[in-house]
Amino acid sequence: MRNDEGGTMVMEQQTGLHSRPNMGTLFQQSEPPSFSDDDDFHNRKSNASLSSPRYSTTTSGDGEVSPYMMSPWNSQPSSWHLQHHQPCPSENDFGQDGLIGSIVKEEGHIYSLAASGDMLYTGTDSKNIRVWKNLKEFSGFKAKSGLVKAIIILGDRVFTGHQDGKIRAWKASPTNPTVYKKFGSFPAIGHVIKSSVKPKNYVEVRRKCSVLRIKHFDAVSCLSLNEEQGLLYSGSWDKTLKVWRISDFKCMESIDGAHDDAINSVVDGFSGLVFTGSADGTVKSWYRELQEKGTKHSMVQQLLKQENAVTALAVSRESDTLYCGSSDGLVNFWEHTNRGLAHGGVLRGHKVAVLCMATAGKLVFSGSADKSICVWRREEGGIHACLSVLTGHTGPLKCLAVEEDHQMSTETNRKWIVYSGSLDKSVKVWRVSEHAPTMNEIKETYHIH
Repeated sequence: MRNDEGGTMVMEQQTGLHSRPNMGTLFQQSEPPSFSDDDDFHNRKSNASLSSPRYSTTTSGDGEVSPYMMSPWNSQPSSWHLQHHQPCPSENDFGQDGLIGSIVKEEGHIYSLAASGDMLYTGTDSKNIRVWKNLKEFSGFKAKSGLVKAIIILGDRVFTGHQDGKIRAWKASPTNPTVYKKFGSFPAIGHVIKSSVKPKNYVEVRRKCSVLRIKHFDAVSCLSLNEEQGLLYSGSWDKTLKVWRISDFKCMESIDGAHDDAINSVVDGFSGLVFTGSADGTVKSWYRELQEKGTKHSMVQQLLKQENAVTALAVSRESDTLYCGSSDGLVNFWEHTNRGLAHGGVLRGHKVAVLCMATAGKLVFSGSADKSICVWRREEGGIHACLSVLTGHTGPLKCLAVEEDHQMSTETNRKWIVYSGSLDKSVKVWRVSEHAPTMNEIKETYHIH
């Protein structure tokens, strides 16, 4: 099904195997440099923690795909399920799980996405943010500069982090929901002017080169939201963590030198904690204190120090667990205890870099440069079982988003819609059951070796 701007929405099904990419392929992503500040209102070798017995190991194949010109909402199982699982006669119809469809639009690699209800927002290196409703192209808007590295949704507002160091805020028109306009940026211009008159507000970033402390001077790589406090967190390749007040776009706090290298991921956690992961191989936890005139974040624990870059973080609020993906393909996790965060183990599903992670209910998703997504379920006692490996992308996975499938979920089995964005220029859409059998259970049932 082709739209009038050349985009194609297709059904896809796996038909074969091909080799995994090497690490050189992963890091040669050739992101564009920063450009002008104008906007258009148009529509990182591992000494990782020793592995815990509490993990499941898997191997995965990478599937080539054949497109079919069909609606993506005609439910189609992925070939992994077709090969290994017959439809279940009970109410838990796992035969409905797997690949639903793909969104393909030949305009750039997919670097970011966010989902809210039936709306999906995708960001590419073309600087476009596309808006999809029920997987049909609904709208779009564009910044004149800055690859879209992060997207976050708050109600009817959309916040985007860009390669040019800017954070932009967008909103749909109240009279025409297909028209999005920029209504602000972080920091607000008034705060920039007020701050610029005092020399103490500048920080030297290079010899004889100073910038305002309240502005990022390199790519904004990640965003996270604390809706309750009205705070937005941004991590950057400039090694700083910044805290913003959403209501007036004010920089409440800048943690300069939060890490020794680029910050790749930030996530608002639990119990007043915020977590950051960096190309310097560390994961840090910061405790938030609210003060009369701002916020104060103090580092309380360095959870990890390794040679491999930390590339992705995700938090499960259901179990108070932090997950960390690294460039060696490992996923470490920490569990919240009365004495702080304790290392729980390692999930081993990928052989090359984990580039994105997400959680939903009892499930954990890890997307990798091997072009696959591992789906894990947290069991009692912190054990994690691998339910499946989703394959079909032909490029590294860069971003994931998950929403509950309210139409298919039951009281005994929640189902989730998973969106995966890749450097193959596509977004794939999957349905995953929380209580599906594990890969080991399937192998035992069908005597697979």
